Amino acid sequence: MYICICNAITERQVKEAVDNGVSTMSDLQAQLGVATCCGACADTAVEYLPGGQYASEGSMFATPIARQPETVEMAANESQLRPARTVSYATLS
Repeated sequence: MYICICNAITERQVKEAVDNGVSTMSDLQAQLGVATCCGACADTAVEYLPGGQYASEGSMFATPIARQPETVEMAANESQLRPARTVSYATLS
C-alpha cells in the first residue's frame, strides 16, 4: 500500500525506516520524502512511528510485552519468583 502517492513511498518503506531507527516525522521526511509535497499523507505516516496506531510490533523501539510463563513448571523454575509467605488468620487478628 502506498503511504505517500506524490513520492511513491510504500507502507513497507515506512515500516523499514522506523525499524531502522526513524522515530519522528522530521526523520521520515528527511529519509524518505514522506509528506514533503502535498502533505496529505502526514497523518497516516505519523501512525507508523513508535506509539502510533500502525507501529511495528517487531520494532526495536516498540514497548516490549512482559513474557509470562507458559506452564506451572516454567513458573516454578523462574529465578525471580519467590515462595509465597503463608499468613494465618491468627496473624491478621
